Amino acid sequence: QVQLVESGGGLVQAGGSLRLSCAASGMIFSINAMGWYRQVPGKQRELVAGISRGGSTNYADSVKGRFTISRDNAKNTVYLQMNSLKPEDTAVYFCTAAPYLGILGTGPWGQGTQVTVSS
Repeated sequence: QVQLVESGGGLVQAGGSLRLSCAASGMIFSINAMGWYRQVPGKQRELVAGISRGGSTNYADSVKGRFTISRDNAKNTVYLQMNSLKPEDTAVYFCTAAPYLGILGTGPWGQGTQVTVSS
């Protein structure tokens, strides 16, 4: 199994920045893709960004140009740099991993970290 531990959430004013981190452990040889989803109460979890081991990325349209996903393969860690944050970015952010990018979001999941953007 793969274990994922997120950190870096918090409260920030609109226009501010936050950086999320997620460290993977366990059966990491099974991981090619890592990424971030977010969820607000009453809505489905949605993809924010994903990245393959080789560096291919995909982003939700709503965060393109503001968020940047990166990873350190040696540390089995993925990062999400979030700039120009908006109140609508407020959500619980979950880290996830998958054998390849196309099935990112099928699990496993981290415990989630709250990001709150005040207006």
